[in-house]
Amino acid sequence: MIVGLTGGIGSGKSAAANFFQNEGITVIDADGLSREVIEEGTPGFASIVEYFGSKIIDSDGSINREHLRKEVFDDDKKKKLLESIIHPLVRELMVKKIAVSKSPYSIVMVPLIFETNSMSNYNRILVIDCDPKIQLERAMLRDNNSKAQIEKIMDTQCSREERISIANDIIPNNDSLENLKIRSIAMHKFYLGLS
Repeated sequence: MIVGLTGGIGSGKSAAANFFQNEGITVIDADGLSREVIEEGTPGFASIVEYFGSKIIDSDGSINREHLRKEVFDDDKKKKLLESIIHPLVRELMVKKIAVSKSPYSIVMVPLIFETNSMSNYNRILVIDCDPKIQLERAMLRDNNSKAQIEKIMDTQCSREERISIANDIIPNNDSLENLKIRSIAMHKFYLGLS
């Protein structure tokens, strides 16, 4: 069984993923994979540099992700091209990691399931649901970004209602980390029963 774990920025996805991992469940981080597939020397790296040019290469020879993000943020054509390079490579690596997983089920942490219309890649979708005001506060604290920057990111993500519309399971996360842990472990037991 493959569970897609999703939620908006600052919702508590990573914290929930850690609780599942502590229970011995394989957690695959799609963002981590997207970094892996564009490391120096990979086909992804070569394709990105070929299109965007050497201006996106950092002094250490790696791709400057911040620069790349700015390059595509307001340009839909460039964004789609970047996604057409990265998404297939991430999917391929994800399939390999799921294939070698030894846990009863696997969790794939993906911030953008609704946005990428990739619901069919998962047996179940678990949404970490959070009040947008709390999301904003948490993300500002964690990322050291301005309110405007976080709001801009939130605007590019689907709405809370859209995210909930694709959920099989929902963990509310408007209070303490301890409560998130209790709810995550209860969900883990439920998934063990299913698998």
